Amino acid sequence: MVFIFSPSHKTLVLDLNPTTTTLHQLKLAIQENSDIPISVQRLFLSQSLRLHADNDSVLVSELGVRPYSTLTLHVPFFGGTQPPTAPKPRFEFLNSKPPANYVAGLGRGATGFTTRSDIGPARAAPDLPDRSATTIGGAGATGVGRGRGKPGEEDEEDEGEDKGYDENQKFDEFEGNDVGLFASAEYDEDDKEADAVWEAIDKRMDSRRKDRREARLKQEIEKYRASNPKITEQFADLKRKLHTLSAEEWDSIPEIGDYSLRNKKRRFESFVPAPDTLLEKARQEKEHVTALDPKSRAAGGTETPWSQAGTDLTAVGEGRGTVLSLKLDRLSDSVSGLTVVDPKGYLTDLKSMKITSDAEISDIKKARLLLKSVIQTNPKHPPGWIAAARLEEVAGKIQAARQLIQKGCEECPKNEDVWLEACRLASPDEAKAVIAKGVKSIHNSVKLWMQAAKLEHDDVNKSRVLRKGLEHIPDSVRLWKAVVELANEEDARLLLQRAVECCPLHVELWLALARLETYENAKKVLNRARERLPKEPAIWITAAKLEEANGNTSMVGKIIERGIRALQREGLVIDREAWMKEAEAAERAGSVATCQAIIHNTIGIGVEEEDRKRTWVADAEECKKRGSIETARAIYAHALTFFLTKKSIWLKAAQLEKSHGTRESLDALLRKAVTYRPQAEVLWLMGAKEKWLAGDVPAARAILQEAYAAIPNSEEIWLAAFKLEFENHEPERARMLLAKARERGGTERVWMKSAIVERELGNIHEERMLLSQGLERFPSFFKLWLMLGQLEERLGRLAKAKEAYEFGLKHCPTSIPLWLSLSNLEEKMNGLSKARAVLTMARKKNPQNPELWLAAVRAEMRHGNKKEADILMAKALQECPNSGTLWAASIEMVPRPQRKTKSMDALKKCDHDPHVIAAVAKLFWHDRKVEKARNWLNRAVTLAPDIGDFWALYYKFELQHGTEDSQKDVLKRCVVAEPKHGEKWQAISKAVENSHQPTEAILKKAVVALGKEENAVENSKH
Repeated sequence: MVFIFSPSHKTLVLDLNPTTTTLHQLKLAIQENSDIPISVQRLFLSQSLRLHADNDSVLVSELGVRPYSTLTLHVPFFGGTQPPTAPKPRFEFLNSKPPANYVAGLGRGATGFTTRSDIGPARAAPDLPDRSATTIGGAGATGVGRGRGKPGEEDEEDEGEDKGYDENQKFDEFEGNDVGLFASAEYDEDDKEADAVWEAIDKRMDSRRKDRREARLKQEIEKYRASNPKITEQFADLKRKLHTLSAEEWDSIPEIGDYSLRNKKRRFESFVPAPDTLLEKARQEKEHVTALDPKSRAAGGTETPWSQAGTDLTAVGEGRGTVLSLKLDRLSDSVSGLTVVDPKGYLTDLKSMKITSDAEISDIKKARLLLKSVIQTNPKHPPGWIAAARLEEVAGKIQAARQLIQKGCEECPKNEDVWLEACRLASPDEAKAVIAKGVKSIHNSVKLWMQAAKLEHDDVNKSRVLRKGLEHIPDSVRLWKAVVELANEEDARLLLQRAVECCPLHVELWLALARLETYENAKKVLNRARERLPKEPAIWITAAKLEEANGNTSMVGKIIERGIRALQREGLVIDREAWMKEAEAAERAGSVATCQAIIHNTIGIGVEEEDRKRTWVADAEECKKRGSIETARAIYAHALTFFLTKKSIWLKAAQLEKSHGTRESLDALLRKAVTYRPQAEVLWLMGAKEKWLAGDVPAARAILQEAYAAIPNSEEIWLAAFKLEFENHEPERARMLLAKARERGGTERVWMKSAIVERELGNIHEERMLLSQGLERFPSFFKLWLMLGQLEERLGRLAKAKEAYEFGLKHCPTSIPLWLSLSNLEEKMNGLSKARAVLTMARKKNPQNPELWLAAVRAEMRHGNKKEADILMAKALQECPNSGTLWAASIEMVPRPQRKTKSMDALKKCDHDPHVIAAVAKLFWHDRKVEKARNWLNRAVTLAPDIGDFWALYYKFELQHGTEDSQKDVLKRCVVAEPKHGEKWQAISKAVENSHQPTEAILKKAVVALGKEENAVENSKH
């Protein structure tokens, strides 16, 4: 197929084969499709390359025309007259007469006008006849829209005689005067002679420089053919080698498949329902036949009738042969290729064999054919050889894989991947020879030298191979590292000295050499490295570590500071985050001074002044989470140089020292803190507490005395001093301190602590007196009323206790503990009805309080009113839908099958409430889901570490299902948390007999109390 671009700007498509079409045939085809004579056709392959030959029988393919080429057709303009143009066919309605009184365009309001194109050259417009005088049968009316109308025949003849021209010379009314001056002239002998003269001139002009033009055309054609050779020319050298092929090789050439179907577009798919006969036949074929075939009975056992479906015996034979080949390949030794069969373990080996299915065998065959085609069509393509070899390896034909990859090495000797694959597939005895050929072909391949070193078994030979590789590739960092790792310290130092000369831009080699050198030589090495790599921060950091390791800690900060300035001069941007990571790395390496110097010089880079405190504290906390304690300590130390009076930073630093430091470092930090912030009570109290926990009570007293001197009217200091004496069994000293505090106008807490001391000592009279005096001063402090009522209850004076509670509620109507104490007292004295009334009154004065609702529900449960308790719980959840305590109680109240649903509802309402989480943990515990229960209990104590009931529940769980280590861990965590709240925890810890008990003892008593409560619940159910 060839495309012709004609002068009319249209493209002709000629279905011709350039290799079988001559130039004359091409021109004939153009004449048939465009009516352009052969004599005037000028064909061009490009703008300057004309398609020309002395003989028109030349094939156009020899002139450079290829399939789908585009030729340009030029038609020269010759002088003289042209043959007349055939008149265009007129439309049918234009040949008919117009109707009477027709005026063109009159209906749409057009106005007639006349132009020079309508009149023609030197032709005056005739006088328009009177329209009114025109008869119906006469000539047509004069056109308004197109100038003159067509006059009658007589007028036309007269006009022609008068004007002196005939109708043959009349211009085209549609094209105006553009037809041509000699369009209607006759083509006589003079015109023919003129055309011959012009043609001779053209031939003469065309013959000039003909030899030069033909030579240039020939050169361009040869150049085009060289850049676009024919298929036959491309494979000419390969065709010459075909005579060397044997008959077996000819037979092994694969047949090309029909791949055209892949590219055909599927238009649509038609789905035809299967007939019933076909479905019935399929059903019958799948049935299990339990009766004899009548044909077999008819044969009487002497003849076997043929089955309905034929069997492809050829395919069965090929499959058996393939399976046998696979089995034999598996039995061959992968090292030496010899057949090895273990008679004793043969059956065991058969069990462990992978049985290849027919589908897998078919896939392997298809893949083998495809890859064979790949390596034959493009033998210089390394991935094709590698894929073919791996296919044979997967198929179990290791010898075929080795042969294929060996051919690949011959075809692609400069590809390292092929050699590596050949080395992998080769036997251990042949692998060294293969890799030796590889490094000989590609002596600058690092991968091949590394593989050659791996094949050696001792370090000496490995080092020898690597050094041989370094002779060819002296700038390979990977080879230098490998050979240094195999050498001893002295040889490694010598090798690294040579390595930094060959690879001066790799900082790792410089640093490794500095580590192996002595102190003085290491400094020289680092100085040389700094000159070669002025933008490398690791060199300065290593220099600082070197000075620190040799005891010159004073130089560490100077080196880091000087290094940062030098890097900034070189235009390197100092990244604060990257330097912090370097500080953490220095800490892990044991270079604490370097870590501190890096933090001191880089922590403030890029941080705005107003963001310093927040940013530095956040950085320290992140470092603390990652375990970089020294880095966090350095950040806090640097921050405290800017924020000496910020209590929060001192507290953060103190917490860090408390968690990860020593008592001495914490004491030093707190001493420094109270120097700059003497009015911070919490810093004094923390220091005193740490001394007390360390067992140094006199030091704690001294700190509190200093604190009292700094803050003379601080109640917290007084109470801390009281607690110190009280917990150390010094009640007299504690009583004296509280007396002084009362004299100085102590608050209600001082009076309460004073009453607690007297209760501890058993002085009932003094306790009542202190409570009365305290209530006179602070009547709205509900704890004093509560302690007074509890005192009367202990003495058995229930009426007095009730009176104390009622007086307390008059002054403190919103105190929930007072309402609960009064309710419990009424229940003891007058039964459930009175207690119910008290709780109802309490709920009216304190609406939406879950504790009051829970107390009412429990009161009903204690008296066996399950239905009333359920009603109250429903009302409580309506009024307090987000109360975790109520949801936890409701989960325990419902029957066991409904607890899961109730727990789901509770988690939807309050997902992060510790009471609900503890209740769900109990469900997992009862269902023997130990790990889930442990996770949920851990979550509960994490959310609320101050509630001791959860710690007791967690510890009890570990006692039943945990190990000794897990039990100790829970106990330790509880002691650290120091819980203060919890219903059962407070009842135990605030009892008089447990006032001085440690947290560990209270936890164990709480566990015992939980066990008793569960036993009581189980007994009540039975």
